[in-house]
Amino acid sequence: MTAAATANLAARVRVGSATEGSPSAPVPLPAVIHPFTAPPGEPLVRIKNLSIAFHERHAARAAVVESLSLSVHAGECVALVGESGSGKSVTARSLVGLNGPKAQTQAERFEIAGEDARRYRERDWRGIRGRRIGYVLQDALVSLDPLWRVRDLVAESLHSVRSRDIHQHSVEILRAVGIDEPERRLPQYPHQLSGGLRQRVLIGTAIAGGASLLIADEPTTALDMTVQRQILSLLRARRDAGDALLLISHDLAVVAELADRVLVMRAGRIVEEGPTRDVLGRPAHPYTRQLLAAIPVPASRGYRLSGDAGASAATGDTRVALPAKRIVDDVRVLSVESVTKRYGGDDSAPPAVDDVSFSLAKGETLGIVGESGSGKSTVARIVLGLTTPDSGRVTLDGQPWSGVPESARRHRRAGLQLIAQDPYSSFDPRYTVGQLIGESLDAVGIRGAARRRRVLQLLDEVRLGPSCYDRYPRELSGGQRQRVAIARAFAPNPALLVADEPVSALDVSIQAQVLDLLADLQAEHGTAMLFISHDLGVVHHVADRVLVMRRGRVVESGPVGQVFAAPTHPYTASLLDALPKLPQLPEQGQAAIPA
Repeated sequence: MTAAATANLAARVRVGSATEGSPSAPVPLPAVIHPFTAPPGEPLVRIKNLSIAFHERHAARAAVVESLSLSVHAGECVALVGESGSGKSVTARSLVGLNGPKAQTQAERFEIAGEDARRYRERDWRGIRGRRIGYVLQDALVSLDPLWRVRDLVAESLHSVRSRDIHQHSVEILRAVGIDEPERRLPQYPHQLSGGLRQRVLIGTAIAGGASLLIADEPTTALDMTVQRQILSLLRARRDAGDALLLISHDLAVVAELADRVLVMRAGRIVEEGPTRDVLGRPAHPYTRQLLAAIPVPASRGYRLSGDAGASAATGDTRVALPAKRIVDDVRVLSVESVTKRYGGDDSAPPAVDDVSFSLAKGETLGIVGESGSGKSTVARIVLGLTTPDSGRVTLDGQPWSGVPESARRHRRAGLQLIAQDPYSSFDPRYTVGQLIGESLDAVGIRGAARRRRVLQLLDEVRLGPSCYDRYPRELSGGQRQRVAIARAFAPNPALLVADEPVSALDVSIQAQVLDLLADLQAEHGTAMLFISHDLGVVHHVADRVLVMRRGRVVESGPVGQVFAAPTHPYTASLLDALPKLPQLPEQGQAAIPA
């Protein structure tokens, strides 16, 4: 390469790291040795009238993308938004030839860097993936090879780096995507990392090769607010340095902060497109307005988000109130007193949970927020009786829970249920929906015909219906699986429900439906709920009180409206400041996310 080209590429990949203590320190990343540019004045990607269908044996040809046109220029971020199943990911995968042999793709034009990609064979696509187009997939756990250490995953993408420099470059890449102690992470396997760390490693492998086009499919879904801010800063820096970015996200606030243009997809078609501020600030299509109305905002608290009710909540017209909660303050379902937990048996190590205390009344929702590693999940495991605290105690329904032998707790577990972040991983794939939900009823002695009737009643309550009874989890969408998880959790009428990131992987419209469903069932059953989430907007919508955790300790707590409106601790204020903001909607008269 010429000296000028080397300098240009070095500038392109020099980005700002938002690691703690050095929020804007530049981190040099390795430069790509194969410049990937379009002809002067032309977009890096140009697609006209793209249609994609999948041919299944004994099934009709199903078109999932129809007549789609898309262009992405160097130095530009274009976002695809829409519900699950709208065709966003299928469109993105077509840019790297990953839709599989059953995909039937047609287009008037399909150009990548001025080349006609309709003529590409598999060998041509292999030369593009990673080297010229980086792809951040949605599910980091299944996207990272479980048999490879982090250092091997990153090194595989460092095509242009000398062997002796790979280690240092790998450290810099992990630091650039917000991973503390990168030296310690390099020898670890993906299963040894939290969900947020796995997502950051995945982003690191995508940017390591210095690709000129980065496709980011839900790149911040599993990340807390401050780490999300780091990733957005990283992606913005690459865009500003001349890289092209295709962003797929259900988080419209993230889209508003990063994208230059937005394409709104529904049922495989583009229903609205234009500059981000116009589309999200002054939406013209009813579907776009529906998506925006489903976002939890301060004005929507206490009102439904889904369907027509959610749309009216955004425009200031008649709103439909959620059912009133029946909080019984003098009935304490859960008490956690001065709980501390260290891992590894090292008393000198900082505790994962340090002197945490709180209580939860019948019918009340307590939100727990904080960064990855703040201790939220450890608190949940202690409450669920899966982890024993080193000190302190937990009582459930007034009876000792921590420190009690499992044999003495087993008969009480039906009163304590969990909704996990990824229901698919928590389901036995060999079980039908009826068996999955019915399994929870065995503990309370409901069997036979009564069990089937109760399962069908629950399917009706979560708005799935009897047609799902004999289906398997693999046959359901993400939103449907989450509804099954909710039905299973409510089946034995538990006194306490632990919801650990229950909507973080859902698009905004399905999230709205699930949140409304949780509110309905909680009001009906009087269930207390411990709601753990990194999404402060969701917590503000559902919680009555909130705990803010940092490094294992509770740094602030109180009524959710009071804490979010006037935080007293600098860390709480920093979390709120890190929230992406939507353009101010004229109909709302306020920002769509609490600030």
